[in-house]
This record gives sequence, C-alpha cells and structure tokens, in this order.
Amino acid sequence: MRLLLGVVAVAAMIAAPAFAKDADCYTTDDGDYPCNFESLDAAGSFEISAPGKPTFQVWIDRPGEASVGAVFEAGGRSVPLPGTYDRSEEDGACWVSRETEAELCAW
Repeated sequence: MRLLLGVVAVAAMIAAPAFAKDADCYTTDDGDYPCNFESLDAAGSFEISAPGKPTFQVWIDRPGEASVGAVFEAGGRSVPLPGTYDRSEEDGACWVSRETEAELCAW
C-alpha cells in the first residue's frame, strides 16, 4: 500500500503544472517592466510574459546558448527570433542575440 501511495504522489508531482513567478524583465524594444517568469524544462528554458508585451520563450540549446521565440499577440504563433542568443557575461539573467544584439533579461 505504501508503494502505491508513493507512486501516486510522484505521478502527481510530475503532472503538476508549472507556476509563474513575479519577476522584473527587460527587452531592448520594451525597456524595463514587471513580468511573469515560468520555467519550461530542466535545462533552464523559460518563458516571460506581461500584459501588453510579447511573450518570450528562451529555449536552452546548450549551456550559455539559446534559441528565442516570441508571441506578439494573444493566441498567436511563436515566431523564432533571429540569431543564437548567448548568456551575458556581465549579467547571467540576460541573453543577447549574436545577430541583432537584442537583449532579453529576467530577474
């Protein structure tokens, strides 16, 4: 019986949805603004969102490198942003596009 309860508890934890946390964000286009931060996977990928702002997904490809997509309108599709994004050496909460130098940060 204990084993069954343990299996059910683990399954419930795995199936539990991720919760957004309040954060402060910055993007080159939008400046500083309050946002919601949500972890997407064990690799460190995350999503930031805020009313009236694009929703950004940062997908970690390998340590220090990521691909970024953005949803520009509610219910819209995620659009890949140009270039690989590198984790900033100056601030580890920031990611910078190699191609456009656009910056995205979440603290």
